[in-house]
Amino acid sequence: MMCPVSVASITTTYNNSSRLPKQIEAVLGQSRPLQEIIVVDNASNDGTATMLTERYPQITVLRMSENLGAAGAWAEGLTYAALQKRHDWVWSFDDDSIPEPDALENMVEALDSIPADEVLGILAALPVHQPTGTIYPPLLWREGFVNPAADLFQQKIWLADLVYASGCMVSLDLVEKIGLPRADFFMDFFDFEYCLRARSHGFKIAVVPGARLSHEVGDARPVRLPGLSRLWPNHAPWREYYMSRNLAYAVWWLHASPRAKRFVVRHLVRHAAGIVLFGSCKLACLTRMVQGFWDGCRGTLGVRFLPD
Repeated sequence: MMCPVSVASITTTYNNSSRLPKQIEAVLGQSRPLQEIIVVDNASNDGTATMLTERYPQITVLRMSENLGAAGAWAEGLTYAALQKRHDWVWSFDDDSIPEPDALENMVEALDSIPADEVLGILAALPVHQPTGTIYPPLLWREGFVNPAADLFQQKIWLADLVYASGCMVSLDLVEKIGLPRADFFMDFFDFEYCLRARSHGFKIAVVPGARLSHEVGDARPVRLPGLSRLWPNHAPWREYYMSRNLAYAVWWLHASPRAKRFVVRHLVRHAAGIVLFGSCKLACLTRMVQGFWDGCRGTLGVRFLPD
């Protein structure tokens, strides 16, 4: 397979001007330079746009007039980088994700390992919670989430079904064939929905364990019970709404099956138990979860709650 001719990055941000420079410096410092670095500013009101203009005149800033959520901002970034500028691959980030200096180089080199008859749509780095070393694993989809076998993480490259948007490269061919991420998801599960859509169109999703980035899902912290040790991703109530709503919508309306529906119910019940044991704002989070599940099952999307 020929190496990508042009790779651009897009970073979606909202009111994170104090931490954003660390992310931008990490992208600028890649051992394999990018052809364009793009930041989608989701109508921040903390001086993000001014800071970017003054400190990083070499990057492209797309200033949104309103907060479109992570989903809408990603869609706007892909519209510009892929459909307008025609970059072959678009590398996506949240504003708190820090790629290692050789992450892009490792990903581009791994493309040579893809068989010529495989149609690759997404290439993903491995997100790691830096304080604990915990890996956020890409997942397999078997009408529900399935963790990959541990030995896959020792391979140079392997195939998955679901990867996080932050750290993944999306091909121009994929965007042209299946369209953009769903902006009406606003936040959460929009990347998994995009992956499921890509897989349903015959595209492969590859993971490069040697390419890593620091990433955090929610306000993560280690929690322990007898016989259990895990990383709990504490979320605000408004995010619990979108997580449950978009998952329910995807399974009730896009990938419906009795088995998948049973999985979603079990998954949300377990998550609710985790909120009771480990979460903050327990009642508010549980209330938003129920609202989200109900709206998702009814097919109601769009923006219902904005970030606090």
